[in-house]
Amino acid sequence: MSTPAKPVHAAMDQFVTQGGELHVDGLPLRLLAARVGATPFYAYSRRLLRERVAQLRTALPAAVKLHYAMKANPMPAVVGLMAGLVDGIDVASAGELLVALDAGAEAAEISFAGPGKRDPELLQAVASGVLVNVESMRELPVLARASQALGRPARVAVRVNPDFDVRGSGMKMGGGPKQFGVDVELVPGLLAFVAREGLAFEGFHLYAGSQNLNADSICEAQVKSYELALRLAADAPAPVKVLNLGGGFGIPYFPGERPLDLAPISANLQLVCERAARELPQASIVIELGRYLVGEAGVYVARITDRKVSRGQVYLVTDGGLHHHLSASGNFGQVVRKNYPVALSPGLPGRPLGDAREVASVVGPLCTPLDLLADRMDLPVAQEGDLAVVFQSGAYGASASPQRFLGHPHCTEVLV
Repeated sequence: MSTPAKPVHAAMDQFVTQGGELHVDGLPLRLLAARVGATPFYAYSRRLLRERVAQLRTALPAAVKLHYAMKANPMPAVVGLMAGLVDGIDVASAGELLVALDAGAEAAEISFAGPGKRDPELLQAVASGVLVNVESMRELPVLARASQALGRPARVAVRVNPDFDVRGSGMKMGGGPKQFGVDVELVPGLLAFVAREGLAFEGFHLYAGSQNLNADSICEAQVKSYELALRLAADAPAPVKVLNLGGGFGIPYFPGERPLDLAPISANLQLVCERAARELPQASIVIELGRYLVGEAGVYVARITDRKVSRGQVYLVTDGGLHHHLSASGNFGQVVRKNYPVALSPGLPGRPLGDAREVASVVGPLCTPLDLLADRMDLPVAQEGDLAVVFQSGAYGASASPQRFLGHPHCTEVLV
């Protein structure tokens, strides 16, 4: 019985293949696996991380500050590298805050966002001197008490749930009813409380959506966000110092997707910066990116432990799976499952994969049919001991996966 292959992805040429073997920054994958000591593992490329930040620095206006949303990849070594490359770090918990501070990020350039911040987390934020993106009226009296107890005013910005959404976003974070941010119609009342309690107002944070490959849509959201912030600034108790327009820049995962075109976004941001210089002269424009900075710089590597044929379908069973890489399994937001880019690489010396190909599925060891890394893809014929590689794995990988599920070992992460 034959099964049709899934559509082929564009070549993942950010990593070099030599002699049929994938290399990660000059190191053959087989040797990297031996150096790590065990599979499965994630490997992140310093070179690609630096190149992506440099690319953005070249493309975006010099006036724009670039922040890293570390929720995308909170590995301490990655955060430490990024802290030295970007202008600031966005955290989403007190745990991430401690990682960012340990990594050397300046507290003045750390922002803390997320709904449901616990009282002790808000106290830690005020004690650390970071900017709190307020998402609920409930947070304000807690911040006021923390300010009084610590003898320093809480630095606050208002995360606004806008009255518009964004076309083309894989995940909408604003517009309509949302758990994120303060509904725009409630912001004036919240600003009045900030003024009354003497909190240190600094600006606004707007994040309309994520994983967007449509440059025109991103430009539209940035302009609308700027104009909304300008309107809200009329009720602010102090001049706007920080205007975080979010990010949402996407990366290609699936067949037919094309890389985001930065040129129109750059031109649009230049116009926004020119307006801000006139209309909000004390404000810094911030772009906050996570996936776009780190997503393409990582691979997930698992070893094939069994080769099975069931009623004509080939299954390559690996020692990794959805418990390490929930996103690649399709269970992290996909409505209709699609394959991430996947490749195979020889795992044993003197045994190249060869030119023969077949339609095969790459699965993990878990007792669930959801444990699927590649569904009926056209791949080289592989054997036990060879390595399966999932590209575009630098974001929302290990930390976004249920690693304790079914008691299998956790995976290792390395920065190469």
